[in-house]
Amino acid sequence: MAVNRVPVLKRCRSLGLEPQYLGIDKKSTRELKRSNRKVSEYGLQLREKQKAKFIYGVLEKPFRNLFKEATRAQGMTGENLMRLLELRLDNVLFRLGFARTRREARQIVDHKHVLVNGKLVNIPSYQVKAGDTIEIKENKKSSPRYKAENGILAATSGRAVPEWLESDPENLKGSVKALPTRDQIDVPVDEMAIVELYTK
Repeated sequence: MAVNRVPVLKRCRSLGLEPQYLGIDKKSTRELKRSNRKVSEYGLQLREKQKAKFIYGVLEKPFRNLFKEATRAQGMTGENLMRLLELRLDNVLFRLGFARTRREARQIVDHKHVLVNGKLVNIPSYQVKAGDTIEIKENKKSSPRYKAENGILAATSGRAVPEWLESDPENLKGSVKALPTRDQIDVPVDEMAIVELYTK
């Protein structure tokens, strides 16, 4: 699988993105020196797509497939795309506070720690639905990484859980109360620019 080796903070600087959106509580002190060259409309659209892919950790082919799925669904394509990205299992784990970053959430899913509606799911891109319950497997709950004192839960305790999710950190459980609306997705991406880019 392709892996982006560019340091996270450097990539954030190049995209004009705050590291907090990735769950990283760091700030770069270096400034990005740009020339005064005007960015074209295509360049702006491409940057928005790169931002979305970087935040959610999705490669080009899966991202394009999600866009195709978003165009087939009812409603606005851009909003559908953002909703599909939010409903990925790795992102939901991150939003529930069971992982520090989406990358860590992906690892937790890959290592078969997660049950969806009581069934083991080890596919990070799995699309959860309204009413689904997500929990860490019983025999993994005692792992030091989930300890309230110095594990993931301690590191994510100050992070707000979105309204469309319900989290029970003591039992490492959560549920999807409803599908998220665009207003509930706090990601600084202009999805309409992505739609324009793909529909050219």
